[in-house]
Amino acid sequence: MAEHLTVTTPDGRSLEVLEGGDPGGFPWLFYNGTPTAAVPDPETEEIALRLGLRMISYSRPGYGASTPWPRPGVRVADDVPDAVAVLDHLGVDDFVTLGWSGGGPRALGCAALLPARCRAAATLAGVGPSDAADLDFTAGMAPENVAEFAAAAAGPEAYAALLEEVLPPMAAATPEEIATAMGELVTPVDAAAVTGAFAERLVATFRHAIAQGVVGARDDGLAIMAPWGFDVTAIRVPVAVWQGRQDAMVPFAHGEWLAANVAGARAHLFEDEGHLSLGLRLEEILTDLVGLAGLR
Repeated sequence: MAEHLTVTTPDGRSLEVLEGGDPGGFPWLFYNGTPTAAVPDPETEEIALRLGLRMISYSRPGYGASTPWPRPGVRVADDVPDAVAVLDHLGVDDFVTLGWSGGGPRALGCAALLPARCRAAATLAGVGPSDAADLDFTAGMAPENVAEFAAAAAGPEAYAALLEEVLPPMAAATPEEIATAMGELVTPVDAAAVTGAFAERLVATFRHAIAQGVVGARDDGLAIMAPWGFDVTAIRVPVAVWQGRQDAMVPFAHGEWLAANVAGARAHLFEDEGHLSLGLRLEEILTDLVGLAGLR
């Protein structure tokens, strides 16, 4: 069973880390989406065990029990030293990484900035850069996300105010209510996927994400909307891009852009998958990532 531990960063912050899967397996760093925190998930652990992967994830600053950033204005690239602190604490050298949704840019950051250690990376419904000239960032997003990113562009105070309105009610929803609580962000194919253990995990991770209020989600979203601090087009580590057209949170165009702009990216683009339903392909995605890294 996955267990939480605490890792202290070089600047004295605490990171809530979750480790599970195969203790002797190849390390897999999993970046959760936005807004989520690291919570135990038996189904994901079972997949990691079957594939011989040592699962490592952590709650980004301000989520769960992780210390918030001391100030707004951090970049996606600033999350990479936190990953290094976690990996070094656990005695991990080489690793593979997968980022879901808002975690996608962090996985790409590892590929860009840790090429000697990151053997391969994958994005699962991962967002593209907001400053890409040829990507209309919010086109095709549900109204909830359009409003959120507009608030993020207006600055930390406006963004925090919006998040304080929308996140607590969503986190208060039951597993049976969560798909409805997310409004138009959830397409029909995603609503069909949000049942049983998957719905329970969504509720648990949303609730844990706002244990300290909205500060984690605020800083996470601001970092996604700002320049990331690395050049996606310069990545040379093997990368896979997984995206579904039935996605109202991170539209299909983001996956298309990443597939076209990350050199040599292996594209897995589906007409019939959404933002959440695509996560049900996790074992397939990880199997592909292991192969991409040359581990099998």
